[in-house]
Amino acid sequence: MDNLKLRSWWILPVIIFSQFTGTSLWFAGNAVLGDLQRQWELGEAALSYMTSSVQLGFIIGTFLFAFFTISDRFAARIVFFICSLLGALSNLGIYLAADGLISLLILRFCTGFFLAGIYPVGMKIAAGWYRRGLGQALGYLVGALVVGTAFPHLLKSNAQPLPWQQVILSISAISAFGGFLVLLMVPEGPYAAKAAKFNSRAFATIFKIRSLRSASFGYFGHMWELYALWAFIPVLIQAYTDKALQPLNVPFWSFWVIAVGCLGCIGGGLLSKKLGSPSVAFFQLLASGICCLLSPLFFQAPPGLFIGFLVIWGIVVVGDSPQFSALTAQTAPGDLVGSALTIVTSIGFFITILSIQFTNLIIEFFSPAYIFLFLVPGPIFGLANLWPLYRSHSNKGLPL
Repeated sequence: MDNLKLRSWWILPVIIFSQFTGTSLWFAGNAVLGDLQRQWELGEAALSYMTSSVQLGFIIGTFLFAFFTISDRFAARIVFFICSLLGALSNLGIYLAADGLISLLILRFCTGFFLAGIYPVGMKIAAGWYRRGLGQALGYLVGALVVGTAFPHLLKSNAQPLPWQQVILSISAISAFGGFLVLLMVPEGPYAAKAAKFNSRAFATIFKIRSLRSASFGYFGHMWELYALWAFIPVLIQAYTDKALQPLNVPFWSFWVIAVGCLGCIGGGLLSKKLGSPSVAFFQLLASGICCLLSPLFFQAPPGLFIGFLVIWGIVVVGDSPQFSALTAQTAPGDLVGSALTIVTSIGFFITILSIQFTNLIIEFFSPAYIFLFLVPGPIFGLANLWPLYRSHSNKGLPL
């Protein structure tokens, strides 16, 4: 088996690259929204509606893919390939067919739906190739998702920014290319296994088993903060730029603040081998909550300090994501792992819709400097629920 993996050394790099290209669809609409708002006369609320449409599509897609065991009925690499193509076409529809907010929201919903066949399925493909070292491999994959999510902002950050049409075309093209790579270069892995059918009994199990409830509710608090920050970080940087004497390149720094989160994912995965997932998740969530609390103060800081603060925040805000996934899988009953992960992920992404809409509401009444204070309850809720799991394993001195 080791010889097989040695001969297939390219497998993980291809999956990582394709995960990056596929998930670049996630915030493609956000990167060009300013242009669309001017061209189609969209209101400021379009940001929250559009981001929430992607999240809703992903929630429904993830649930249906799990319920009908799509990646088990069909080869996972084929599912990944088809969803990469369909996601690319949905994204391309912004250029080809959209003419206003309603059509934009429908297309972003479709993009989110097909992302359910890219992000989770990419992890399943990796699990088919890696048994030992899977946690580290998944850390790389989540890191690829983070960079992919940020990538559209980079395309808009040039001294001569690309027209929004070219950004959409470029993202669609690389998504389709990544799908082709997986189809052509990643055969079914030696550890690929059929997952159990979706079991609705996992709903009750999440709330009954103390350790699973602790991990799940910790994740919910984490998700209240994560996507709201990612969605509104360009708004915060733009507001800072409007008052600063040294204007900042908003798309460029939006890219880096989001993309640097890959370091938190990868570094957290490495640390979890020594410290355990509960410790890594707890302290990253704690650090992120502190950043929420301090954000108004750093809004008044010089540009270098302000950006440095955002970069640190970007590292810790997502670095706990792989650890929460690992904790959910490790604390769920063996026959309900897949269903529990699906349910917890779906609830988590539903929470992101609530937090994004809530942030969009309060920004009408408060300066952008203060809006992230209202995300603090998420980390507090997550830490309070994660504390029993963290304390239990730190007292035993055993990593989980």
